Amino acid sequence: MRCVPRARDDQTQRLTSLPTAAMAAPTEGTSETPTNKKQKKSKNTDETELLTVPDGWKEPKFTTEDNPKGLLEESSFATLFPKYREAYLKECWPLVQKALGDVFVKATLDLIEGSMTVNTTKKTFDPYAILRARDLIKLLARSVPFEQAVRILEDDMACDIIKIGTLVRNRERFVKRRQRLIGPKGSTLKALELLTNCYVMVQGNTVSALGPYSGLKEVRKVVLDTMKNIHPIYNIKIDKELATGEFFLQESEKRRKKMNEIKAKQAEALSKRQEQRQKDFIPPKEKPAVKKSKPATAENKIDIQAIKDKVKKAKSKKLGAPPVNPKTPSAKDGKRKKVKS
Repeated sequence: MRCVPRARDDQTQRLTSLPTAAMAAPTEGTSETPTNKKQKKSKNTDETELLTVPDGWKEPKFTTEDNPKGLLEESSFATLFPKYREAYLKECWPLVQKALGDVFVKATLDLIEGSMTVNTTKKTFDPYAILRARDLIKLLARSVPFEQAVRILEDDMACDIIKIGTLVRNRERFVKRRQRLIGPKGSTLKALELLTNCYVMVQGNTVSALGPYSGLKEVRKVVLDTMKNIHPIYNIKIDKELATGEFFLQESEKRRKKMNEIKAKQAEALSKRQEQRQKDFIPPKEKPAVKKSKPATAENKIDIQAIKDKVKKAKSKKLGAPPVNPKTPSAKDGKRKKVKS
């Protein structure tokens, strides 16, 4: 009879232990979720680190030794160009053919259809050369000058053509935002080019960018934000602060830096004022009195030869007055006097 209560006690202990185990189970599950998130974050960071190219690293050039047998099949790309680009393309097409001939890619210009075509040849050894040639003709069609577009054939260069025509419905609003991207006298576009090391061309409904991969990402972000009514100066300012290291400063340090700049400007203005005041007390230098001699004109010049000629003429003329030295009496006059006497 004494064993029964013990069995009941065991059952009660089991029943009481079940809810505690049930309560403990979810806590174990919840404790595992943060670790999974941390693992995912670490994976993402590792992927981003793998995608970034270290500074100073350059990919070795692709030569004929890497692909001595060439390509198996011929591949080609074609693109259309607007009518206003016809004259420019006609003029620079020999240069395009020469640049693509170095990588053994053939280029043809069809003025009737208004298209440009590039295709590989039997001598083409670089499989990526045809893709670079395709990007070259695309950039030329989008009003990029040949001097800039030919840089796409380099290994470190890439291009991005951003379509902005469908991002804004209202035409007037679209024109204003596109002009905001260019800035007054192209100043905003120039600042963007300097920060990203890219060449940017805004033409019609597209924005063409040419440069390194890291710069192209920033250009695309700025262009899309501008069309979403976010002024490009905010992105440019952040990039400038990141470049100078000001972005990572604390608020107190930023204030101190601003105060130092203001004090420096005030000191410069004060020194300029003092210099201006000192100039007022300095007497002006007196200029030495110089008599201005009249330049000899044609009227003031004396012609000595003409005076001599006048004197000679006056001497040769017979005047009415008697001569100064009277003539000596002749022999006839003496005879006449004797006869009279």
